[in-house]
Amino acid sequence: MATPAVALPHPRADRYLLPAAGAFLALLIGGRLSGLLEAAPIQTFTIIFTAIVVEALPFMLLGAFASAVIEVYVSDEALGRITRLPPALQLPAAALGGFAFPVCECGSVPVARRLIGRGMHPGAALGFMVASPIFNPIVLLSTWVAYSPRGLGALMVSGRAALGLVAAMVVGWSLGSEGTQGLLRARPGPAGAVAAHQGRVGDDRRRAFFEHLTGDFFFMGRFLVAGAAFAAGFQTLLPHSLVSGVARTAVIGTLALMAIAFVSSLCSEADAFVAVSFTQFPLGSQLAFLVFGPVLDVKLAFLYGATFRKRLVWSLVVVAIPVIVAGSLLFEALFVS
Repeated sequence: MATPAVALPHPRADRYLLPAAGAFLALLIGGRLSGLLEAAPIQTFTIIFTAIVVEALPFMLLGAFASAVIEVYVSDEALGRITRLPPALQLPAAALGGFAFPVCECGSVPVARRLIGRGMHPGAALGFMVASPIFNPIVLLSTWVAYSPRGLGALMVSGRAALGLVAAMVVGWSLGSEGTQGLLRARPGPAGAVAAHQGRVGDDRRRAFFEHLTGDFFFMGRFLVAGAAFAAGFQTLLPHSLVSGVARTAVIGTLALMAIAFVSSLCSEADAFVAVSFTQFPLGSQLAFLVFGPVLDVKLAFLYGATFRKRLVWSLVVVAIPVIVAGSLLFEALFVS
């Protein structure tokens, strides 16, 4: 992910790592001494939580590495070539460009702003913003790894890519007609971080690379841990009959997982390992979780609000939710049921 001036600040790794490790060690020792770790619910929670985190962390590290490379070493010219295409081709080209430029959802927002500033049609930039965290090859690989033990890797990867592309195209066509002035907030100050990095050489650029790598990894790692804990607690504490009742109702179950995706604010490179753990819900609902999370969650709501005018956020909600719900239900009807 990029670290734009409008983005949520990246914490220093050492600011959170030692306190978190100390708190975890204290809980582990206290639980062992008190015998709480032997309780069946605690063991269930620990197994689910550990499995999600251990499986997801390598992909988060790989994603942070790729994002740091793009942030520090790749110029805007690489994506700026799309602006020379006819307007009718810019949107699909930009949406599919996420496969070649693997940025996470937080990084896609400042990139979209820079592309609009370089003359790209606003609809195409919005299409890239929505599609790139889904078409990111690391995201697609993690989705395949998460679902392949159930023999569903290819199906879920195809479904996620197809529904993500549809959502990106609809969002771009629907919301990109307002023009730059009606879309972007005014941003005072110097140009974005990428331009500054491109002026660096040698040790300065390598230092910037490792700052982005560690900053992104620890920043998104907090959301992974919180999301894994949420998913593990959800499956451990909620009565099975209640969860099954919600999951059996297709629309309600889909909206419920979309709400969980919004609150948990997972990185798209790790969210498949959380989604696959919701085994009580049908695959269509899990697909909605995988597509909606990279489009809109709590952290993105703040980032959108700082980058775009307020009405765009509400318009995104109005457009994206029906498209993703309908697409996930169609996926369930055609390929699963």
